[in-house]
Amino acid sequence: MKKQTIILIVFVVAILCGGGCVGCSQYNGLVTAEQTVDKAWADVQTQYQRRFDLIPNLVETVKGYATHEQETFENVTRARAGLTDAYNTADSLRNAAAPADMAAFEKYNASQAELNRAFNVYVNAVKEAYPDLKANEQFLSLQDQLEGTENRIATYRGYYTEAVQTYNLKVKRFPGNIFAGLFGFEQKAQFEAEAQAQSAPKVQF
Repeated sequence: MKKQTIILIVFVVAILCGGGCVGCSQYNGLVTAEQTVDKAWADVQTQYQRRFDLIPNLVETVKGYATHEQETFENVTRARAGLTDAYNTADSLRNAAAPADMAAFEKYNASQAELNRAFNVYVNAVKEAYPDLKANEQFLSLQDQLEGTENRIATYRGYYTEAVQTYNLKVKRFPGNIFAGLFGFEQKAQFEAEAQAQSAPKVQF
């Protein structure tokens, strides 16, 4: 075999091996970034679940405290109905929400913002109707836990935002966009949070 042919073969093999290494590196980088996004979203969901668990407990505490009241406070009743509707809507959407489904993700995010708003309305109505509830230790404990949960939600949403930003850049930038297209990596949904949704419920009495 001629020397030139051998050199050509070695050159082609080197290019193929180099391309394979680049391909593996890009693919593994996309997988890692996607796993980071999924982990960050799972953390956000964990805090949403904590909120789901705490709100009914706080509502039941208020209802128990108010059993001695002879008068039905219309504002509290109406606010509780609005909170229940918002809670049920958010709860019904959470299993369908995923970073890969932008429409479902945005709809779920909007339902969480509405739940936060309805909770604020409810607590303000309770504040006006039952000013002495501030002495109830169980209510105060749940209030503190909800405040802590809202702070953690904001923190983990921040982690999620950073993870999605890193992942989406890998998907869009060259040469990652080539491998993303080949292996089916698509952009993930990003939070478009309203200013109101970023703030914790104002439940101080």
